[in-house]
Amino acid sequence: MNNDIHHPPSRRVWMQSICRGLSGIALSEMIAGTLPAYAQQEGGSGMHGSGMHGILAEPHLPPRVKRVIFLFMHGGPSHIDTFDYKPELARLHGQPLPIPKPRIQFAQTGNLMQSPWGFRQYGECGAWVSDLFPEVAQHVDRLTFIKSLHGSNEAHGGALLKIHTGSDTFVRPSMGSWISYGLGTENENLPSFVTINPTLGHGGVRNFGSAFLPPIHQGTRIAGSGGQSKIENLVPTVSSQTQRLQLDWLRDIDRHHQQKTTDEDAAVAAIESRQQTFELAFRMQSEAIERFRTEDETQETLALYGINGGPTDGFGRQCLLARRLSEAGVRFVQVSHAYWDQHAELKEKHKELAAQVDRPIAGLLSDLARRGLLEETLVMWGGEFGRTPTAQGDNGRDHNPHAFTWWFAGAGVRPGISYGASDDFGFYAQQEKVHVHDLHATLLHLLGIDHERLTYRYGGRDFRLTDVHGTVVRDILKT
Repeated sequence: MNNDIHHPPSRRVWMQSICRGLSGIALSEMIAGTLPAYAQQEGGSGMHGSGMHGILAEPHLPPRVKRVIFLFMHGGPSHIDTFDYKPELARLHGQPLPIPKPRIQFAQTGNLMQSPWGFRQYGECGAWVSDLFPEVAQHVDRLTFIKSLHGSNEAHGGALLKIHTGSDTFVRPSMGSWISYGLGTENENLPSFVTINPTLGHGGVRNFGSAFLPPIHQGTRIAGSGGQSKIENLVPTVSSQTQRLQLDWLRDIDRHHQQKTTDEDAAVAAIESRQQTFELAFRMQSEAIERFRTEDETQETLALYGINGGPTDGFGRQCLLARRLSEAGVRFVQVSHAYWDQHAELKEKHKELAAQVDRPIAGLLSDLARRGLLEETLVMWGGEFGRTPTAQGDNGRDHNPHAFTWWFAGAGVRPGISYGASDDFGFYAQQEKVHVHDLHATLLHLLGIDHERLTYRYGGRDFRLTDVHGTVVRDILKT
């Protein structure tokens, strides 16, 4: 007789079985790889911060921001063709760069190339914006520009990881995961971190992964195709009563295994974490589907986002979904747009890409403001780096991590200002330089988190989003 028949079935078998009953985005995205991640952990912190409320009983500081919407322009939009006006480029167009080029370059570039677009001043603050963004330009008095950002990696993969995780060389939790770990979600029926249409290249899932943090804090991925977000898998294939019975059964199995493996903290943590993802997937079915439906939005609102079947339709739908999720209590929502990597055809492609996002972004800002949400939500816009003022070929620019521009809007930041500056050509951050670590420290500060105190012990040391760096950029904060 085989004694194995008296043993409970393996966790893996039962979880595979439950997967067939608990369909949903949260399930398919959030449980991927949780057991291997914990199997590799040594001396980890267990499941601290794994609940819906995060690790912090209360924020370290008075929070200025409740939630974040991050508009990520994948590929590196050119700061000197969008928001960082450089008249010297026009004056010296076609001439050699009069300052040294970086010692390490992604590719060779030639002489200076002026922007193909004109710049104009807008608003009471008089901010200069190129003709690529005429609708966002109407909101400059709401925007806080940082024009002295700089990173450390010339390649997309490393630069994306630096922006998203604070490290371009090691596997680290993403900033959305750190925020989820610290603060949790405002809505127990929705995840605390959602990423809409993220790239699966250039770092891939690591850009929204939780690494050694509990897997419940990794981003829930919503894939986009032709501007439509994938929602069909949220529809349950079995009744909610059956799913509830399955979850209770799984919890009993988990409890049995925890009793038998009390000395295996990593395994127990993995079981608990996976159980939580199943529970969240189950709860999402009652609310997430409603958040995807836009039938209750007015035609005026749809038009505000450019949802009209034209080039703005896809990104407009994603921005509207970001507002709906944020309004429902999702702590960190990222919306990605690609692909701003114009080594050639800069004039044609940047024009095309900007036309896809300009109205939706302006619509999002207007919609948040009129609903009173901009007073408690921080909107961030930017890419992984900028581009060179020197030409690559006849009509292109190379990667430039030495200077680029982001902007913020909403809660906690001073509107209508520009902070920092690049040099006369936009090659190097020069005044009031802001490193990516400083950006992360400032973001956490706005959420009420001291970046030096939000840590997680793993592999014998304490880790944090900013590693051992980072200074809060206090001059951009509201007093």
